[in-house]
Amino acid sequence: MKPGEPGRARRGGPGELAFYPWLLLVYPPISDLVAGQVRPVPPAALGIAAFAVLYVLCIRLSFRDRRRAAAVVLAGLLVVAFLLLAGFAHNWFYLAPLMTIACGAVLRGRSVYLLLTTLTLALVVVMWRAGASWASISLATWGTATGGLVVSIVLKLFSVIAELQETREELARAAVAEERLRFSRDLHDLLGHTLSVMVVKAEAVRRLAPRDGEAAARQAADIEAVGRKALTEVRAAVTGYRGRGLAAELASARTVLADADIAATVTVTGERPAPEADALLGWAVREGVTNVVRHSAARTCEITLEGTMLEIRDDGRGRGGSPFGNGLRGLTERVVALGGTLETRDRDGFLLRVTLP
Repeated sequence: MKPGEPGRARRGGPGELAFYPWLLLVYPPISDLVAGQVRPVPPAALGIAAFAVLYVLCIRLSFRDRRRAAAVVLAGLLVVAFLLLAGFAHNWFYLAPLMTIACGAVLRGRSVYLLLTTLTLALVVVMWRAGASWASISLATWGTATGGLVVSIVLKLFSVIAELQETREELARAAVAEERLRFSRDLHDLLGHTLSVMVVKAEAVRRLAPRDGEAAARQAADIEAVGRKALTEVRAAVTGYRGRGLAAELASARTVLADADIAATVTVTGERPAPEADALLGWAVREGVTNVVRHSAARTCEITLEGTMLEIRDDGRGRGGSPFGNGLRGLTERVVALGGTLETRDRDGFLLRVTLP
């Protein structure tokens, strides 16, 4: 992550803007200041302005992953806060929760717990010396301690979730790269020998054609036979590469959906499709379930297979308007080539319907 860039590690969690409305807690001290209940006015006004500026800086630097600078600003914020609390008391104790919220945003791990404990004890002492009742002290210290603790835990939680998502995406990319490498090795092994044989026989045809047409024709026939065999083997390899078959993909879909905490209902009726349709429907199951898991945030998913008609439906939010990827586009091309139809819907949940002749 680049310096100055909003923290992507917290994607999906509360952002920087979620912490600024808490600045409304400075209203009671400001109202005291305006009402003339605080003396002397200039230091108090300067102190509350400095506190607000330092709080904003703490949040801003923290969410841009400039932790060292944020920690320095936080130290200044704590000094200003306790000077204001000790000097003016009463409504100025509303600043204490803001102080610990900034701590929760900047610090992580055991350090935040130690600092919150220290700040809470110091606040008890300051409020007791200011003559606050024990009921007020208990309420203020509870809100102060839990405010910082909740902020720290929530931000840490979303940070861990983001790291897990990035790890899963990286593993998926690595799996794709490994599969491509495997497929390239398979094609090399499959075609290397065959193409070498075809080249040798083509050279023989070239040599024999001027003086022995019959032998050249036999060699040409051999080239045709070898080419047809190679074409069949390549098609079989590609079919195996793109899909493991319908039964295997349905079993995999159940596992994937269960791992994603999505309740799956699979209904299969009718006769088993022909091999080519079986492979294509298996690929459709894989692509459809991938979209359900990655984009829908669904709770339930229904997979229905009636002969050569497959329907995958969920109750999620869909893809949010983002375009479909290469997987569904490639699937559409193969379905159309086989004389079938493919329908998708991204409203009130995701729907994929494939119908083959």
